[in-house]
Amino acid sequence: MRRIAAATAVAATALLGTLALAPAAPAASRLVVKGHGYGHGIGMSQYGALGFAQHGTGYREILGHYYEQTSLAPLGSSPDVRVLLQSGRRAVVRGVVAGAGRRLKPTSTYSVRAASGGRVALYSASGRRMATAASPLRLAGPKDGAFTLRGPAANGTRDGAYRGALEVRAAGSGVQAVNAIDLEDYVRGVVSAESPPSWPAEALKAQAVAARTYAVTTNVGSPDDGVDQYADTRSQMYKGVAAEFPATDAAVAATAGQVVVQNGQPVTTYFFSTSGGHTEDIQNSFVGSLPRAWLKGVDDPFDSVSPRHSWGPYSFSQARIQAKLKGLVRGRFRGITVLERGVSPRVVRAEVDGTNGVTQVTGPQLRARLGLFDTWATFTYISANAKKHKPSAEDPAQGDDTGGATTTSPKSGGAADPATDTTGGQAAAIARAAARQMTGTIRPARRGRRLAVQVRDGRTWHTVGATLVGGDGRYRATLPGPGTYRVALGDVAGPALDVR
Repeated sequence: MRRIAAATAVAATALLGTLALAPAAPAASRLVVKGHGYGHGIGMSQYGALGFAQHGTGYREILGHYYEQTSLAPLGSSPDVRVLLQSGRRAVVRGVVAGAGRRLKPTSTYSVRAASGGRVALYSASGRRMATAASPLRLAGPKDGAFTLRGPAANGTRDGAYRGALEVRAAGSGVQAVNAIDLEDYVRGVVSAESPPSWPAEALKAQAVAARTYAVTTNVGSPDDGVDQYADTRSQMYKGVAAEFPATDAAVAATAGQVVVQNGQPVTTYFFSTSGGHTEDIQNSFVGSLPRAWLKGVDDPFDSVSPRHSWGPYSFSQARIQAKLKGLVRGRFRGITVLERGVSPRVVRAEVDGTNGVTQVTGPQLRARLGLFDTWATFTYISANAKKHKPSAEDPAQGDDTGGATTTSPKSGGAADPATDTTGGQAAAIARAAARQMTGTIRPARRGRRLAVQVRDGRTWHTVGATLVGGDGRYRATLPGPGTYRVALGDVAGPALDVR
């Protein structure tokens, strides 16, 4: 599941393309992306649950909103969950009390390595082989205590503490370290890794039930693998004892054994960070999945509390987009056309447009390639070219096939009207004499849309005129003089052009 408390800074950095103050060029293009949400969009929005809780909604109602046609029921048992923590040449552990048929000292450090015949060997801290055993070797942790697995784990922690037992399995020339832990203790290690412990109790309870249900309805391996869950977002974040806080422990205890069921059977409770205002049908996000009655898109009225409710605009230069979509662009990149959206409306299918043809892609493919927070996104392609133009009596033209423009002097801040211009019409004269134009395309944009023509003054952009979008997204703007220019449609800005 998508962890909400980290990685946003890294994700934001990955999104950055050509900055507004990047070096200008006589011809350039860019893709501008805006969107909503953070995650796959299926099931419960964690920030949406936070918003519901802040408005006084209980956890049962929160879960019932996101997982339609379901109810809560006791599981009836508390099975062990096996979580893959680490893979490597050896597993180093401290704090275990028994293993390989002998008592072990909790104050000592032990290591386990692969041995011949698919077995594993237990070593003391001094390197003495103590035993060779069939795989997996189970090392028991102390009752009501925890053991420490040395080194980095898949969940991002180092030297993490875990309850239950450590099962070490032979895996090729190395070993896998797997935490075998009671379901309720496992959920204690999940809730605060997925939702901050400072959140309201009802949101944390909803997270606890969703995490518990997800654990008993999913399995990442075969029965012979000895692994049920990963410790990271491939399953759901699990950090062991480090994730145990009084508030989240209370939420787990208050909902002990409760799972989400439909017709008496537990159902898979996907969850994610931020919906952007609406969740999505599973088949539209996990493209190719079968529809599920409890995983249908629903309105998410309080999700706006999330910092990723809306995001962008982010810009990608032509070179950057060619690199990110390598293998998908036929020829030179010319834009992305959305063919199908889901109910949220996240992108289901789209086309990558190139000068030599198009390539069909899914929304999740675009999200992965471009490093987007979500598939709820819009894509605007803007090209621009500067050239000299011989003025005519018809200039500036409006509403023709290429779009027309009216511009003003960059210094005037308004239209130069000969009847009121105290400079004696100098701005208009400069425009006629300069005869510089910016042309290009913007897609998608309907014919007749008004584009702002902007000039840069230091670090600030000023609007000095406007032009209209013509046929096939083309536009043309006559410029008042030298400078660095761009066109903009709202907060979607085109590339900067250095016009001399």
